[in-house]
Amino acid sequence: MEHRPQCRLPKIFHVNWFRKDKQNNYLWPGFGENSRVLEWMFRRIDGEDCAKLSPLGLIPADGALNLEGLNNVNMEELFSVEREFWEEEIREIRRYFDEQVNDDLPSDVANQLEQLEQRISDL
Repeated sequence: MEHRPQCRLPKIFHVNWFRKDKQNNYLWPGFGENSRVLEWMFRRIDGEDCAKLSPLGLIPADGALNLEGLNNVNMEELFSVEREFWEEEIREIRRYFDEQVNDDLPSDVANQLEQLEQRISDL
C-alpha cells in the first residue's frame, strides 16, 4: 500500500493449531498452550526482534516461543513447509480469487500470492 503511506495496516498471523504429524498426533500440545503463541505475537506487534524468515513469512526464531514445561514439541516439523501442500494451497487460493473476488482483488494481494508461489517453487 505504498500509495497510502499514512495507513496503519493490521498485523496478520496464520496459525494451524490442528496440524498433525505422520502418526496423526497433533504437533502443538493443545488449546491450553495457545497463549504461548499469542504471547509471541504480542511481542512481534510490540516490535521485538523474535522472528525469522521462512517461505511463508515470519515464524518464531529459535528459542522465541516459551516452551517451558512442554515435552516433545517438534519445532522443526511444526514449522516445516511442505512444497506439495503449498502448491495445492496456492492453486486453491487463486481459484477462490478468480471465482469470488475477480477484478476487486487488490493488486497488492495478487502480488503477495505471486511472491508466495515463487518462494514455494524455489524450495
